[in-house]
Amino acid sequence: MANTAQARKRARQAEATRQRNASQKSALRTAVKKVKKAIEAGDKAAAAKQLVESQSVIDRIADKKVVHRNLASRTKSRLAHAIRSMA
Repeated sequence: MANTAQARKRARQAEATRQRNASQKSALRTAVKKVKKAIEAGDKAAAAKQLVESQSVIDRIADKKVVHRNLASRTKSRLAHAIRSMA
């Protein structure tokens, strides 16, 4: 356990940040799952609409540096490619 007041405060701040980051990562995974679900349903228009909504979530989380910008870009690219390759 932290011994100084400064260390106790940093521990509190670190825990709050960890919880915030975990929540945002969960939101990112949920956004990706929504697009994948629309792709599996076979509705290209709905999948494209869902991708647009999910892209803003993915970009927002990457801008906050919760995930690396390359991960965000790669995720968006893979989802877009999956939609383009739909029959």
